[in-house]
Amino acid sequence: MARQLTLDLTMPPASSRDDFLITAANRDALAMLDAPERWPQGRLLLIGGPGSGKSHLVGFWAAEHGAPVSHGWTLSPDAVDELVRPGGALVVEDAHEIGGNATAEQGLFHLWNLAGARQALLLITARTAPRDWGVALPDLRSRLETAAQAVLGPPDDALLPAVLVKLFADRQIQVAPEVVDWLVLRMERDLGLARRLVAAIDRESLADRRAITRRLAAELLDKLTPADA
Repeated sequence: MARQLTLDLTMPPASSRDDFLITAANRDALAMLDAPERWPQGRLLLIGGPGSGKSHLVGFWAAEHGAPVSHGWTLSPDAVDELVRPGGALVVEDAHEIGGNATAEQGLFHLWNLAGARQALLLITARTAPRDWGVALPDLRSRLETAAQAVLGPPDDALLPAVLVKLFADRQIQVAPEVVDWLVLRMERDLGLARRLVAAIDRESLADRRAITRRLAAELLDKLTPADA
């Protein structure tokens, strides 16, 4: 039987605050995010691996605070003035990418100081702690390493199945609970893998007109899992 040509017509992922799944893996980080009055000097680093929920958190936090969102590697000293509104808020995502980029490092350093001078909240996201970024600018490195951190933990036993159900629902797919339960018992606690797996299951199911079963899930999980895992 010929494979059916598939188009990705899925709805964008639900990304409001109400759609954020709260568990022990992210509860403390969310509490810190929601208490900016407790951020030392109005600055917070949000640390978490790929697929940990950083972008979801940033999305609704930025919307609620009217905060522009920039990416670390795009920063430059000449462009930060327009980002910082007195008494406002702003977000810098993927700050771990600035290490070794002199322009971006200088840009973040100026942004850091300007946010303080204008009493603006500054939320910075990264995959790892600042000591691992390879920042060369000493003044910036010292500031980052002493900043408050909110850390998103790896998915726990409550979060992973809830995320899988949500990812299928975002694609308007109803999947049997036993398929989700089977996956949770066998896959790595990795939300990035969960996204790739659900997308692959959706594509394969549509292309071959196959029901979403444990067998299909097993085939695709095996393809997406490194041989040494």
